[in-house]
Amino acid sequence: MKRITTYLMIFCLIFLLAGCENGGQEKIRKPKGKKVSDKADRRPGYIYGKVKKTMEGGGYTYMLLEFDGKNTWVAVPRTPVKNGDEVMLYPGQVMKDFHSKSLDKTFDSIIFSQGPVTPPSSMAHGTEASEMAIQAHSSTNRMKKKDVRVKHASGAGAITIATAYEKAKELNGKEVVLRAVVERVLKNILGKNWIHCQDGTGTEAGKNYDITVTTKASPEVGSTVLIKGTLVKDKNIGAGYFYPVIIENAKVTVLKK
Repeated sequence: MKRITTYLMIFCLIFLLAGCENGGQEKIRKPKGKKVSDKADRRPGYIYGKVKKTMEGGGYTYMLLEFDGKNTWVAVPRTPVKNGDEVMLYPGQVMKDFHSKSLDKTFDSIIFSQGPVTPPSSMAHGTEASEMAIQAHSSTNRMKKKDVRVKHASGAGAITIATAYEKAKELNGKEVVLRAVVERVLKNILGKNWIHCQDGTGTEAGKNYDITVTTKASPEVGSTVLIKGTLVKDKNIGAGYFYPVIIENAKVTVLKK
């Protein structure tokens, strides 16, 4: 009996010493259903989990995630992802009884997110995944104003970027022409390239100096371009993407310096 008591005392002493070496703190256990790769920095309010199922339709990727201890459907703009990937997505809007025409499926509940904070684990080095992770073509994440000097377009339909915002209601649905400098290019998102342009007009305070253009062209950042496309006012494509002004389906020609 005395020997058993001695063993118990030794065991307790070892246990206490181990606790002291650990700073007296408990090890943090990862909650079930909230696993993400070590590279992803989990943040409160964000969506994270392991992909169990994926579907494509209407320019969106639908994924069933183990999130918050349950299976949750999340939709993001088209993103390369596969079953087993661990993802971390931006917060989104919950929609009840949402019917997808492209999938002919009704979701009892689904979250529409802007997309991945970091590329999916299986596409850590994928170009398109990296671009999707930026998600920089939203008006809530506009480019900084640059010191741009460019000769403005002339002739029928010619405008400046500041004019596009000022006369958006009047120009809505009409073809416009402008010269600008490309500040950012995001390729192959929702089947288009999305470019940010500035022409030196507009102000930071007015938030009317930067415009997004969708096109099949792929000009280099820093190039001066001639843009011909349809101006659209208050464009909402869902999943958090809203544009007070956007130029769609544009023909973009790179101009010689």
